[in-house]
Amino acid sequence: MNRSILADMLDDEYDIIEAENGKQAVSILQQHREEFSLVLLDIVMPQLDGFGVLNIMNENGWIEEVPVIMISAESSSTHVERAYQLGVTDFIGRPFDALIVHHRVVNTLFLYNKQRKLANLVAEQIYEKEKRSNLMIDVLSHIVEFRNGESGQHVRNVHILTELLLEQLVKKTDRYQLSWEDISLISTASALHDIGKIAIDEKILNKPGRLTPEEFAVMKTHSIIGAQMLEELPVYKEEQLVKVAYEICRWHHERYDGRGYPDGLRGDEIPISAQVVALADVYDALTSERVYKKAVPHEQAIQMIVNGECGAFHPQMLECLADVADDIQRNVQGNDYTRMDRKERQSVAKEMQRYRELTASERTLQLLEHERMKYSFFAELTKEIQFEYSISPPMVTLSNWGAERLGLDEIVMDPLHDKKALSLMATEDWRRFLDKMEATTPRQPTITYDCRLLCGDEWRWFQIIARSTWNSEEPPQRLGTIGKATDIHDSRMKLDSLERMATHDSLTGLLNHASAKKLIEERILQRPESQYAMVIFDLDWFKKANDNYGHLFGDQLLIHMAEKLRHCIRESDIAIRVGGDEFAIFLEYKMDLEPVIQRIYRSLCGKFQDFTISISMGIARADVVGTDYESMFHAADQALYYCKRSGRGQYHFYNSTMEDMLSAISQIEENNDDRYGDAKPVAGQNPERKDEQ
Repeated sequence: MNRSILADMLDDEYDIIEAENGKQAVSILQQHREEFSLVLLDIVMPQLDGFGVLNIMNENGWIEEVPVIMISAESSSTHVERAYQLGVTDFIGRPFDALIVHHRVVNTLFLYNKQRKLANLVAEQIYEKEKRSNLMIDVLSHIVEFRNGESGQHVRNVHILTELLLEQLVKKTDRYQLSWEDISLISTASALHDIGKIAIDEKILNKPGRLTPEEFAVMKTHSIIGAQMLEELPVYKEEQLVKVAYEICRWHHERYDGRGYPDGLRGDEIPISAQVVALADVYDALTSERVYKKAVPHEQAIQMIVNGECGAFHPQMLECLADVADDIQRNVQGNDYTRMDRKERQSVAKEMQRYRELTASERTLQLLEHERMKYSFFAELTKEIQFEYSISPPMVTLSNWGAERLGLDEIVMDPLHDKKALSLMATEDWRRFLDKMEATTPRQPTITYDCRLLCGDEWRWFQIIARSTWNSEEPPQRLGTIGKATDIHDSRMKLDSLERMATHDSLTGLLNHASAKKLIEERILQRPESQYAMVIFDLDWFKKANDNYGHLFGDQLLIHMAEKLRHCIRESDIAIRVGGDEFAIFLEYKMDLEPVIQRIYRSLCGKFQDFTISISMGIARADVVGTDYESMFHAADQALYYCKRSGRGQYHFYNSTMEDMLSAISQIEENNDDRYGDAKPVAGQNPERKDEQ
C-alpha cells in the first residue's frame, strides 16, 4: 500500500521500480544501480530491513552513487540519526504529503546532479593537470634521450619499473613509510634522472666504443649538472616533485657499498628514491640496445644484477626485483602504457576522496576501468586485433592480444616509418588502405578492407574495419583512426576453394569454359584496342589411348597436357579446358602471331610414356573475325575442324574460305551417306573407301 501511494505521487514524472523486501532491493541495485536516480527506502521491510540495505549500500559504495530518502512511520530521533549516519539524504515520515514528497525528491535529484557536474569538472581538471605535467616531463626527457641516441622508451621503462619496485617494497616492509602519492611522485620524478646529459658533448654521449678515463670523468658530471639545474630553478624549487627529482638526479649513480659517484654515499645515506631509480636504470640499460652494445636478454640481466656484476644495491631491493621479475617484460619491455593510464585515473580518484560530496566521480572512474577490463577481455575472446592510431603525434596503440599476434610493441611510434610495422602488410595493400582512410569524411567515416597480414612466419587474411575520428572544429580535422582486424583466413580459404571448384576444371585445374568466357569478355572490354587470338586444340587419337591403355591413363594424359600448357604460355594468357580432350588458349599479342603459335604447338607435342602426342590446332585472330567472344570461338573451332578433315597433326589459321570448303566436304559426306544408306563396309570390302571418297 505504501509503495502504491508513493508510485501514484511520482509516476507521472519518473519511471518507478518497486522491491517487495530488502533483499530484492539489494539484488536490483546490484544489477542496475547505474540506472537509478533515487531510492525511497522504508525501515520496516521483510527479510532485510532498511538499515540492513543501507549497511550493504555503504559496504559497496553504492550510497555515494545513488541518493537515498528514508521513508517510515518510525520518526524517533534514534532512527532518524542512525539513518543520516548511514548516508541517507533526507527523511520523510508517514502519512505522506504529496507536496512534501514531490519537493524533497526534486531537491535531492537537483542536488546530486549539481554534485555530479561539479565532480566531473574537478575530475577533468585534475586529470588534465596531471596529463599536462607528465607530458611536459616526457617531452623534456625525450629531448635528453634524443641527444643520447636513445629511443625515449628508456624514460618510460624506468618510470614503470620504478613504480613496480616501490609497490613491491611497500608490500615487503613498512620501513620507508611510502604512500601511494609518494610512489607516484618518485615514479614521475624518475623521468628526469638523466637530465644532466643535456650538457654532455654528443661525441661522448654517442661514442660507439669504450670511453676513455677522461671521457668517463666528463660523463659522470651529468649527475651533478642535472641536480644543479633543478636547484637553480627560479621558481618551483621548493615543490616536492623538484626535491625528489634533485635526489634522483644527483645520487642515482651512488652504490650501496659506497663506491658510486658523485658523493660516495653508502647504504641508506642514499635516498630510497635514488636507490630504486638506479636499479631500474641499470636493468633497462642492460636490456636495451645502445650504440656501444647489444641488448641482454631479460633472464640474463636479472642474473647479472643479482650477482653484483652491475653495481651494489640494497639487498631488499634485489629481493623486490626478483619478486617482480615475471611482470617486468609485460610491463616494461612490453611498454604497458595501459598501466600508466590506470595510475593516472587512480590519482584522480585519490584526489576526489578529499571531497566527500564529490565522490560520485570516483564511481565514474571505476566504471571506466571496468569498461576497459571488459573491452580487453572480449578482445581476447574474439581474437581481434584492436588498434587506435593518432595523427599527432603519429602513434598506434594495439590491444595486448593484437600486439602479441603481430609481434609488435603495444605502442608503435611513427608506424608509417617503422620497418617492422610496414613489413606486416604488402606495399600495395598499405597504399590502398591509406588511400581509403584519406577518403573518409565525418559523414562517412568507416571503411572495410580485406588484405593479408604477416603473423609470425605466416601470411593470413584479415578483414579490417576502421573508423576515422574527427574534431568538432569547422572545417573538421581528422585526428586519427580506431578499428579492428579480424582473422578471416580460414573462411577466405574455404570460399576461395569453393570459388575455384566452381570456376576450374576438377581434373586439370584449368579454367572451365563458362568462367573463361566471362574472364575473356572482361579483358576485351577493358582493352578493346589490343590484338587478340583464340586457339583451340585437341589430342589426335585420344580415343585410341583410352581404348588401349584405359581411362586412368587417359586422365593422366589430360593432366600432363594441362601442365605442359601452363608452361608454354605467358602468365597473362588464359588456358581453358573446353571438355574431353579439347583445350583452348586466349592470348594477346603485339608482333607477328605465327612464331608464337609455332612455339606453343611444338611445346605441346611429344611423348607421354609410350604414347606419342599429336595435336590438331585451330587459330582465330580478332582482326579477322572480330572481338566478339562467340565469333572468335566459332572461328577457331572451324579452323580445328578443318585440320581434322585435312589430315590431323597440324595447325591452321582461320580464313573465310574454310567455311566453304567444310560445307563442300559435309555435302559430299551427306551424298555418300545417301548412296550407302545404313550399309557398313566389312572386312574385305575396302574399309578406307569412304575416307577416300
